[in-house]
Amino acid sequence: MPELPEVETTRRGLEPHIVGQQVLAVVIRNAALRWPVPAELPSWLQGQRLLRIERRAKYLLFRFEQGTVLAHLGMSGSMRILNQPMPPETHDHVELSFGNGTVLRYNDPRRFGAWLYYQESDEEHFLLNRLGPEPLSEEFDGDRLFALSRKKKQAVKLFLMDNHVVVGVGNIYANEALFNAGIRPAVAAGRITRARYHLLAQAVKAVLQQAIRSGGTTLKDFVNSDGKPGYFAQQLNVYGRGSLPCKQCSGPLKEIRLGGRTSVYCPQCQQ
Repeated sequence: MPELPEVETTRRGLEPHIVGQQVLAVVIRNAALRWPVPAELPSWLQGQRLLRIERRAKYLLFRFEQGTVLAHLGMSGSMRILNQPMPPETHDHVELSFGNGTVLRYNDPRRFGAWLYYQESDEEHFLLNRLGPEPLSEEFDGDRLFALSRKKKQAVKLFLMDNHVVVGVGNIYANEALFNAGIRPAVAAGRITRARYHLLAQAVKAVLQQAIRSGGTTLKDFVNSDGKPGYFAQQLNVYGRGSLPCKQCSGPLKEIRLGGRTSVYCPQCQQ
């Protein structure tokens, strides 16, 4: 599943091509995504100008003059910018044509993504109103993690991936941040000290910032808006490296399951 850096990379890739442009047409080829694409979307968007593109957690928010399109890439979604006519592919479900001749095309083989439209505030939207702070914001720090974790027996990795605690820290980057902070993923969240949570918060910010600079993580289904994969996978320390040597101590990495997901850690470097 595309994580926060992949979504932010997509946002930055789309921005220079379509922000400030007027929508000429909207085509819905398949409305059966995770939530049905509103049949009225073409009439709602036609003629509106796209003011800006924002990201909240893993959602892309296309801010138009009279409302917002909330888009999610799901497990396999991608957005492409086309500057010349091309026939649609099998899984091209939604397409926006803009006044400058640019076309934004959404492709999603598994159809777990979303294209919704709303005019209320973000705080009133059912997908946004209970989200925690952004991980790169000042609101997210070790003090917050320490305060919310008291008496929690939940594994710290699952705690870190809770969107009510902080948004956008998915499986890949939770693994990497815990390694960088020297914390085992299965340790109970309530057992970790304030000082170690400060290290973890700093590690989360650092690994996400590095991934964004590198263009996201190369996944089987993920590509940037220009069709190119990200490159952060080359720099991963633990994710996807179970049983391989630790890059720090050369000991074998251990792979376990937490919350139905694979977790990889170093028994020597993480305590």
